[in-house]
Amino acid sequence: MRAIVFPEAGRFELTEVPDPAPGPREVVVEVAAVGICGTDLHVLDGDFAPTVFPIIPGHETSGIVREVGEGVTDLAPGDRVSVDPTLTCGECSFCAVGRANLCERWNGAGVGRTDGSTAELMLAPVRNVHRLPDGVDLELAALIEPLSCAIHGFDLLPRRMGEHYLIFGAGTMGLMMAQLAPRAGAASVTVVDLNPARLELARHLGVDHAVTSPDEAARPGGWDVVIDCTGVAPVIEDAIGRVRRGGTMQVFGVADHDARAGFSPFRVYNDEINIVGSMAVLHSYGRAVEMFAAGALAAASMVSHAFSLDDYGEALETFRAGTGRKVQIRPGLTRSRQLI
Repeated sequence: MRAIVFPEAGRFELTEVPDPAPGPREVVVEVAAVGICGTDLHVLDGDFAPTVFPIIPGHETSGIVREVGEGVTDLAPGDRVSVDPTLTCGECSFCAVGRANLCERWNGAGVGRTDGSTAELMLAPVRNVHRLPDGVDLELAALIEPLSCAIHGFDLLPRRMGEHYLIFGAGTMGLMMAQLAPRAGAASVTVVDLNPARLELARHLGVDHAVTSPDEAARPGGWDVVIDCTGVAPVIEDAIGRVRRGGTMQVFGVADHDARAGFSPFRVYNDEINIVGSMAVLHSYGRAVEMFAAGALAAASMVSHAFSLDDYGEALETFRAGTGRKVQIRPGLTRSRQLI
């Protein structure tokens, strides 16, 4: 099969690799779509510590079951599916207490030690493969993986009805958090970004304020919940200062592993600021499938480009430039196209 491979940090190639064969309780999925996200860039740039090269990237995956291994009874060839990329040991102290996303041997398809889905075929354990409900668009369903991360982020927030949210970053994750916030009880949602096109989309999706600086929509005393979806240290430093007394700051975006951000420990103490991280997926993938099917996202508005495997380099350039919205690779395409 054809696949994109990162042989080492800083380099990718389109090459032929052996077709995967399913072992017991494994499934081979013919990839329909795989999204590109910031983590993929961190992997390629060598900034994501868990990565072992060489690796096939790609972890936001939808497709069709092609083949199943021995012992697989709940899925069959032809089933339309979404694939959870999270791989854990099930045995360490974190897995034992239900916090498998912090697994001591955590692995992620396409980002850790296991090949991902920027290829014609992907191999996955059956427990990670979720059948899609009827009516769900197959290519857009690649958004389910980031949605599951967003849902986990909300699971970690000490939510109350009627709170005011400030979200830094209007990329895919920021816009997902913005769409979920009203469902979590937000009284208002403010999104900050420097990209005019992304702010326009945020307004289209119904946020209360889409601005280039929080000062344009300042709230006396700050916001109850502030979420960083940029992973940029200076932005995080500013974001902490925007939290209302007794409020919550969530570090959601993926920063470089050696990045550092400063804050006032006295203010965290004196104002009882709650600072919480959010790492990947935890017991949220199945719910993401259900919420996606229920229309929790304006999915068709979020995917702007579909690239073939041959145009992977152009896809990366489009993503790095912040052009458009979600960028996908669709291995079955012979010609790349802009969707929106």
